[in-house]
Amino acid sequence: MSQDNVSDGLNQIMNAKRAKKTSLVLTRFSRLLIRIIDMMKEKEYLDYEINDGKIKITLKEVTECKAIKPRYTIDKNGIEKYARRFLPARNLGVIIVSTSRGLMTHQEAMENKIGGSLIAYFY
Repeated sequence: MSQDNVSDGLNQIMNAKRAKKTSLVLTRFSRLLIRIIDMMKEKEYLDYEINDGKIKITLKEVTECKAIKPRYTIDKNGIEKYARRFLPARNLGVIIVSTSRGLMTHQEAMENKIGGSLIAYFY
């Protein structure tokens, strides 16, 4: 285990997906990871519940989810470049951007015309 809870958590989700499991339990997590998982739940890629300091995740339609390292800082015009780099198609998938207004998807960041730091992507 490393010191990056986001990367570890998303890797555990991908490992469970590759092992054809339908659920997993995360014991180490942070508020940032919970917010990312919440965004994945909003887009219906997975479902989760928090009990007794553990997150139980039920996988649905997630194909891939990874943390972006290094966390590139982008301006409002650079989002499209990284969307082409990390996502398989134009309207498929989400890049999570940390902005001065909090975490948001790359579509929301482009609509609001603000940049930020790339955190993770999933599709």
